[in-house]
Amino acid sequence: MSYQVFARKYRPRTFADVLGQDHVISTLRNSIERDRLAHAWLFVGPRGTGKTTTARILAKALNCPGGPSIDFDPDDPVCLEIGNGTSLDVIEIDGASNNSVDNVRDIRENVQFTPTQGKYKIYYIDEVHMLTSAAFNALLKTLEEPPEHVKFIFATTEPNKILPTIISRCQRFDLRPIPTETIAKHLQYIATQEGVQLDDPAAWAIAKGADGGMRDAQSMLDQLVAFCGESITEQNVLEIFGFTSRETVASLTSSILGKDSPKALDLIHQQAESGKELSQLLGELIGCLRALLVTRLDPNAGNEGFAAEIWDPLVAASEGIQTDRILNLIDVLADSEGRMKWASNKRLHFEIGIIKAIQSLNDARISDVIKALAGAGSLSDLQTPSETPHSTPTPPASVSPSSSPTSPPPQATEAKLPPTKETSEPQPKAKRSLDALIDAAPEAAAEPAPALNAPPQAAEQSSTEPADEEEPSPVDDDSFYQDPLIQEALKVFEGTIQQP
Repeated sequence: MSYQVFARKYRPRTFADVLGQDHVISTLRNSIERDRLAHAWLFVGPRGTGKTTTARILAKALNCPGGPSIDFDPDDPVCLEIGNGTSLDVIEIDGASNNSVDNVRDIRENVQFTPTQGKYKIYYIDEVHMLTSAAFNALLKTLEEPPEHVKFIFATTEPNKILPTIISRCQRFDLRPIPTETIAKHLQYIATQEGVQLDDPAAWAIAKGADGGMRDAQSMLDQLVAFCGESITEQNVLEIFGFTSRETVASLTSSILGKDSPKALDLIHQQAESGKELSQLLGELIGCLRALLVTRLDPNAGNEGFAAEIWDPLVAASEGIQTDRILNLIDVLADSEGRMKWASNKRLHFEIGIIKAIQSLNDARISDVIKALAGAGSLSDLQTPSETPHSTPTPPASVSPSSSPTSPPPQATEAKLPPTKETSEPQPKAKRSLDALIDAAPEAAAEPAPALNAPPQAAEQSSTEPADEEEPSPVDDDSFYQDPLIQEALKVFEGTIQQP
């Protein structure tokens, strides 16, 4: 027998062989066992996820000897013909090259003939979205009420291009991208069957690069065997396909968490000079940050294929970063990823995204200010350990009035600040202080505020006469203390006035 590529040699032959599509396989098995067979099925999913394979297995189950049955023999001659695409009762049609009304007319004429061997005559149309609107409309009546011995199976990667009237006449099954871990395990199985030594990091790198497609992963493994022989390492995968190693992704993530912009930019420069795909590196970086975030919420979650000696330092480095800031990092980098898709200079947008992400770790957020005012502590207490100032903050002191117009405005309160986390739990009254003060602000703003550098009489005349520029007048302390906003602050915070 001539050589077969891995994608054909290890194609699933039964329902039990299909990987990563348990929701589809379970539904099909149950429908066969309970004799609840539809007359049309539509398989939707990305490339390499098993649409054609599942359609052929379903055809075997329907037309196997003694069928329909889920426990068919894949080596039976009838099943072998269906698997090879040579069965007279299972007609496979390429929708891209047979998309006209004439082709659909041929189907409508041939459905009247009974099957030769099996129980059903099955029409499988791949890439059905390529049919023209006229061809779809010509198929509507036959698809809605086909003869009892006819079944239709459709497959497509773009269901949005199919007429809703066609979709409504089918049972739709959405095949999902196959998990990376599942692909990596299957690659190890293939390597074992072929007598090839495949390292675990290499299998993970291939599975990650396949992006959920089993056929793509098998094709890459086939190419690696031809290049490397009987031993395949992660470095071989990186050299041939230009993927990024786990160590590089971990190093870039560590640079961002450590706010080391020069190191992060130098690493991007090295990857760009070596011809690596920067879009793929950015996607790996976002995936690493997501894994760190998920690990914080669920310590038993996966680590995206990182070895323990690489993953544990990353988790430790992220412990000093608040959860909302990690979320913001992912948002900033995701925006950069969207711009890189259509940009000619991908490196520029990547570097800008890295700089913005690192700067966002130092930003004071409005949530921090609100927590500090509401009694959660000072703003410096809410910052990360690397952002906390070394100097001890000076407690607020009572302010005496000043006669100089250039000196700070006088204060006459010694407010009792809300208790911090280190002293005691915030009291209900302290929690209401911020809201009470905000509610009082509009009332105070409605009244004209007295001038700080002129007596009340001068403030009243300011709208009609120019101010006296020879010598500024001293501040009227009584009018300042009687300001509604000051009075409300004294009331809310239970402050007292201290005269100098």
